[in-house]
Amino acid sequence: MESKIEVLSTVTVDYQSDLYKVVDALNRTLKDKNLMFGLALDKDNHEKAVFTIYKT
Repeated sequence: MESKIEVLSTVTVDYQSDLYKVVDALNRTLKDKNLMFGLALDKDNHEKAVFTIYKT
């Protein structure tokens, strides 16, 4: 069984300490819609975060 994850959208935003709460809520709410959300600090600028939406 092969699992493919497709990136639907990526956006860079200003980092805020509570952003992970939004990502967690989205993941819990929309997992049954085959959507997954990710958040990572920008490698070059730790004042920015990269928010990604995936289709699973």
